Amino acid sequence: MLIAAGLVVALGALVQGAVGYGMALVAAPLLALVEPALVPVPLILLTSVHAVLLAVRDWRHADWTGIGWAMLGRLPGTGLGVLAVVALSERVFTLLVGLGVLGFVVLSLLSWRPRPRPGSLLLAGLVSGAGGTAASIGGPPLALLYQEAAGPQVRGTIGGYFVLGSVISLTALAAAGQVTGESLSRTAILAPFLLAGFALSGPARRVLDNGWTRRAVLAVAALSAALLLGRLVLTGG
Repeated sequence: MLIAAGLVVALGALVQGAVGYGMALVAAPLLALVEPALVPVPLILLTSVHAVLLAVRDWRHADWTGIGWAMLGRLPGTGLGVLAVVALSERVFTLLVGLGVLGFVVLSLLSWRPRPRPGSLLLAGLVSGAGGTAASIGGPPLALLYQEAAGPQVRGTIGGYFVLGSVISLTALAAAGQVTGESLSRTAILAPFLLAGFALSGPARRVLDNGWTRRAVLAVAALSAALLLGRLVLTGG
């Protein structure tokens, strides 16, 4: 069970290190099948460590103004996420997140060309805060706004956003009694797998930066929706 969970974390770290996001998208539904106790708090802790590594590596390319606007939206979004944890069933929330992400991917493929402007960044932060807090999935809203940007800017911006956003999410979850010593120990056990996946992302990002960034952003978002909805069908939520 530990090896299986570790390989999932390593794969997620590789994807996020190359694309800029995707660790939680890949790992959350798979870890929920392997060991449900690893979602959401241990996974949020792991993605927080990964975000620091990503932000340090690509901080020069980050859109810090955009991060600021998105964080203003994330504050109320985090509150909505905590309410979702308490009030909504996992089945309902999984359905909402999966269909929402899939809808935005389809729009992007057809005609939608989003731009990271203040209004759209506020909305993306709101949705990201709710999804990131309740289901460890907060990357797609912001990533889709930056799908036309260069790879280093996508990774640096999302990395910086995740660092700040994770602090807020973890603080809110801790206040709700969701962060425990057991969740911290699980995080520590899986940390080496995280570091291995991040190290492997270096060669992969160089490939994506040669004109494949937008395709990768959309592909990871579509994969996240497919995994969430597939889990819903196979397990009944």
